[in-house]
Amino acid sequence: MGIISRGFGGRRRTAEDARVPPGQYLTDGFPVLSAGPTPRVTEEDWRFSITSEAGDTVTWTWEEFLALPQERPHTDIHCVTRWSKLDTEWTGVGLDTLLESVDTAADFALAYSHGGYTTNLPLEDLAGGQAWVVHAFGGEPLAPEHGGPARLLVPHLYFWKSAKWIKGVRLLDHDEPGFWEQAGYHPYGDPWREQRYWGD
Repeated sequence: MGIISRGFGGRRRTAEDARVPPGQYLTDGFPVLSAGPTPRVTEEDWRFSITSEAGDTVTWTWEEFLALPQERPHTDIHCVTRWSKLDTEWTGVGLDTLLESVDTAADFALAYSHGGYTTNLPLEDLAGGQAWVVHAFGGEPLAPEHGGPARLLVPHLYFWKSAKWIKGVRLLDHDEPGFWEQAGYHPYGDPWREQRYWGD
């Protein structure tokens, strides 16, 4: 009678494998997925605003935005379509820095973009060094197809939460589903819990 080793399953797991959420595969490229045509927004026309739940708005021009303290997050990203990309390099402004200018007691946020795209997030997921408005990828200006001139980066959630062509954030006292959430995607989108769709 043969001996069966229950622990044998092929190649040994690597440290890199441990960084890939369940159901994901690694890619060296940077796939481009968009819900519509790519908006063309010039730096001269670009504005970013945060509006509090009371209706107070703070707005930055491109020059004012670049004058804020810049951070360089090094992070992994995970798309709901199952690709993951490790060790990505970005440059941008932390949401913590931007939120310092706003008086709020809100619990939720709705990010909105040029082109009409929206996505919802708990405000706590934009704070604590977890989120940025980024304008460079790999040391180069962010290409339009990847959300340039600037996009939201919330790498601990599926990448549809990292809204391209970011225009602003509305702070809310209630959760308001965005574009993909209204179409059946999960309201939160944690890749480690495979929260792809409502009910996951």
